[in-house]
Amino acid sequence: MKKLLAITAIAAATVGVHAQEFPGSKPISIVVPFSAGGPTDRVARDLAEALRKPLGGISIVIDNVPGAGSSIGAAKVARANPDGYTLLLNHIGMSTIPTLVRNVPFKVETDFEYLGIVNDVPMTLIAKPTMAANNYKELSAWIAANKGKINLGNAGIGSASHLCGLLYQSAMKTEMTAVPYKGTAPAITDLIGGQIDLLCDQTTNTSPQIEAKKVKAYAVTTSKRLTTPLLKNLPTLQEEGLKDFEVTIWHGLYAPKGTPPAIAKKLNDALKVALKDPEFIKKQEGLGAVVASDGRVEPEGHKKFVAAEIAKWSPIIKAAGVYAD
Repeated sequence: MKKLLAITAIAAATVGVHAQEFPGSKPISIVVPFSAGGPTDRVARDLAEALRKPLGGISIVIDNVPGAGSSIGAAKVARANPDGYTLLLNHIGMSTIPTLVRNVPFKVETDFEYLGIVNDVPMTLIAKPTMAANNYKELSAWIAANKGKINLGNAGIGSASHLCGLLYQSAMKTEMTAVPYKGTAPAITDLIGGQIDLLCDQTTNTSPQIEAKKVKAYAVTTSKRLTTPLLKNLPTLQEEGLKDFEVTIWHGLYAPKGTPPAIAKKLNDALKVALKDPEFIKKQEGLGAVVASDGRVEPEGHKKFVAAEIAKWSPIIKAAGVYAD
């Protein structure tokens, strides 16, 4: 027993020393469970730059590990050494993994340390440029008149556009033919070309196409209208009669379960500094994102928020019966 207590004491002391030394010279890796060049990847790279200063100038690298509704990258972090040097940046997919992936090898609720929400990205409902409808009222009438013949694109199962599409069909009580692509770029290309009818995607992806008038925009998915000049005249879907319809693509930062509290606190403290960095805020606003500044930047607020999102998305995914594995 004495030997066991001694070993435990040594282990605890070792963890304490490592926590005091963190961050050392070893680079931090932020795993992004999506391909390079996408919106989540861009957020991660901006965040990495903003985190470097409050973490003493440490090198931060991005590790893209896409696949299976973001669960492959998340699993890599769940299995990682809980020393603060391997983190996960995931979007709303963190709340859909428990339902979307039936054989997920980890538990979202218990296998991670929650470090804080980073931002919220609004979404827009857009259509092919040849769509006859000139406003949402006319689009709604077109949808009613074309039931069973509507193609709704998405960037792949588990993507932001897939989730928004599921919620939109549920709210409209209308089934549409889902057309999954390997990323947002090919989905938007086919939308512009008229191969698909509709797409619901993040402002980070849709704003350039709306500004160039390559697509038609009808509504935003936030509870209030946006204030950006390009999108300020678009109504919300709630305004147009879809009660409680709200989708924002939020991003959160996570560490493996068992990360020492002192290290988790250092990471959360650094995150809160990064979220107030004027350059980071400017970059996020340029992507159409709103940097988090509420209680969700605290670990407990982040965790409660994800639990609520899991409860929101689970019945919608189950009703659709489409899974990522």
